[in-house]
Amino acid sequence: MPAAAPPAAPRKELSAPQRAMHKLGLVRDIDLALHLPLRYEDETRIVTLNDARDGEVVQVEGTVTRQEITHRPRRQLLVTLDDGSDTCTLRFFSFYPSHQKTLAVGARVRVRGELRGGFLGKTMMHPAFHAAGGQLPEALTPVYPSSAQLPQAYLRKAVLGGLRRADLSETLPAPVLASLQDSLRGLRAPLMSLRQALEYLHHPGPDVSLASLEDHSHPAWQRLKAEELLAQQLSQLKAKLERDALRAPSLQPLSGGLHERLLAVLPFALTAAQRRVGEEIARDLQRSVPMHRLLQGDVGSGKTVVAALAAAIAIDSGWQCALMAPTEILAEQHFAKLIGWLEPLLEPLGKRVAWLTGSQKKKQRNEMLALIASGEAALVVGTHAVIQNQVQFKNLALAIIDEQHRFGVAQRLALRSKMGSAFEEGELSPESRGTGFAGPQALPVEGRSGDAQRASDGGEPHLLMMSATPIPRTLAMSYYADLDVSTIDELPPGRTPIVTKVVSDSRRHEVIERIRAQVAEGRQVYWVCPLIEESEAIDLSNATATHAELSGLLPGVIVGLLHSRMLVAEKKAVMALFSGGQMGVLVSTTVIEVGVDVPNASLMVIEHAERFGLSQLHQLRGRVGRGAAASACVLMYAPSEGGRLGETARERLKAMAETNDGFEIARRDLEIRGPGEFLGARQSGASLLRFADLATDTHLLEWARQAAADMLRHHPEAAARHVTRWLGTRAEYLKA
Repeated sequence: MPAAAPPAAPRKELSAPQRAMHKLGLVRDIDLALHLPLRYEDETRIVTLNDARDGEVVQVEGTVTRQEITHRPRRQLLVTLDDGSDTCTLRFFSFYPSHQKTLAVGARVRVRGELRGGFLGKTMMHPAFHAAGGQLPEALTPVYPSSAQLPQAYLRKAVLGGLRRADLSETLPAPVLASLQDSLRGLRAPLMSLRQALEYLHHPGPDVSLASLEDHSHPAWQRLKAEELLAQQLSQLKAKLERDALRAPSLQPLSGGLHERLLAVLPFALTAAQRRVGEEIARDLQRSVPMHRLLQGDVGSGKTVVAALAAAIAIDSGWQCALMAPTEILAEQHFAKLIGWLEPLLEPLGKRVAWLTGSQKKKQRNEMLALIASGEAALVVGTHAVIQNQVQFKNLALAIIDEQHRFGVAQRLALRSKMGSAFEEGELSPESRGTGFAGPQALPVEGRSGDAQRASDGGEPHLLMMSATPIPRTLAMSYYADLDVSTIDELPPGRTPIVTKVVSDSRRHEVIERIRAQVAEGRQVYWVCPLIEESEAIDLSNATATHAELSGLLPGVIVGLLHSRMLVAEKKAVMALFSGGQMGVLVSTTVIEVGVDVPNASLMVIEHAERFGLSQLHQLRGRVGRGAAASACVLMYAPSEGGRLGETARERLKAMAETNDGFEIARRDLEIRGPGEFLGARQSGASLLRFADLATDTHLLEWARQAAADMLRHHPEAAARHVTRWLGTRAEYLKA
């Protein structure tokens, strides 16, 4: 009889600081080494109180001559310190017995804090302190990003250990180092190694220019930013090369096929920009490698029809297409358009457009699932419901994702993985034979997933992502480096320019008069509110209260209300009344941000516009100006108690008033918010750039792009080490 297995060793519980470290992502030695200080404290010298200036943060050493606890105006500990040149009062509103013990009368202590002068003499509020004596540090003391459970002393010790143990050997080959030195010529300083740069940034000498550390212009920072950008570029380029090694169906437009018939029945002519990007997409679809293209265009530039034409090519070749939108309203908008354009053309072919959302009744949902599985549904339009497990495509060849920045990485990967059973079983539909796709190379391998699985079973759909938030050039070069980008840079004829006005909430009555005039002329109005219900934290007018107010002030006008907590049927009923023209005013939250198309709406009022992001304001503004009538957008703001707007809010409203150009809006938005917020969920699961700044480090980004191509071609092992060091497992997320 075999001996019993020894009992498993009990799992060691992590301490609170260790758990906090894991939460901050500080797991590997290299993670600790790359955890850089927020700021520095200068504890390298002691100054006398007599020499210190008012408002200066200083370190002084002296003897405690008095200690007392007072209760007026509130309980506090007051300590008098004499350093021989002057005296200073140390004031603590929060203190413990240990404070009183260390700061006992007669004790000699070293304190550090901001010195303030006044009528009652010099004071320091809550200074740091410890017993005097001991050698002064030779470098500035780092203050790290932390959390409540992670004391600075613990974190400093952990970072120091990680820095000492981490493998910081050179990953950049000599030619790449030389090219980096060339790109940093303006620094007039020798190129630092990664170890030198990190050791310097963790423990800079007291003579360093703090400004060069804070603005990240110091040579040590430049080395770090260059390495970080290189890792990102390597990861993106590697993902692109790996995808180019996969296979996708070759989708050929047929002469006289669905693509051409759709063009013939459209009630409008395509713009030159729409034709150009349509041809770019068609060329991609003809290749037997997966398309990975971003279609960007300003609000109302006509991206949906370009997507429909791409879908027509896929359907013509005997394959299925899926279009996923972030909200039910937007998905339904697409569905209505695509039904109108494609259903009459698909009917003679025995094909349909299917509709799939989370709110469907079970019977209707089961009908749609059956249509999708059989292949009768040539095009599937829906929300997140499209990627749920029970949805089985027969032969998905093209996935289209609208407003792609609103979907997380996992959701995009899930849609890409839904290549149909034709790949898994090695069977192609009769219509798809001869389209240039040779079928799978091998059956799926159990336990494999992601690109490895798709490489083994041969199946990867073409992917078209659409965005009405244009991507600034530096973002396209960095976070979207693995994408081909198509840009619709002109609006369809007949779109009227939108006049944007910024007004204070104090002029609310004037705005309501303007609404009354617009409705009297037969026009319709949007009024957008930022909150659904009252919040104690933020005292904003809510959609419900505004709806009641406008209903009372506009007798005889139907005023509707739309927000995310309403039932789907209620939302549909409200939108039907507004789209049909019976409803004069629609009070809404941001659920109407994308996709709603009512040409008769000529005025939009955005209440508390200072609370919205710039791209969100631009998206909302794009709901008007869709018809021939002159259109306006009123950005109504509420000043703070001091009567002034914050600088960021002021910059946003100024940008909106100055330009209607989505690309200029995007550029300013990137300047104001930085790439992390701008990108939304694209990098979910992967750290955004922590050190490099796309607004100021374009020269390093250009270098990194060239260096990445060179390293992957000539030094693949060094490239792999570099990506692992900087990104770890997060590199996988960049593929989405």
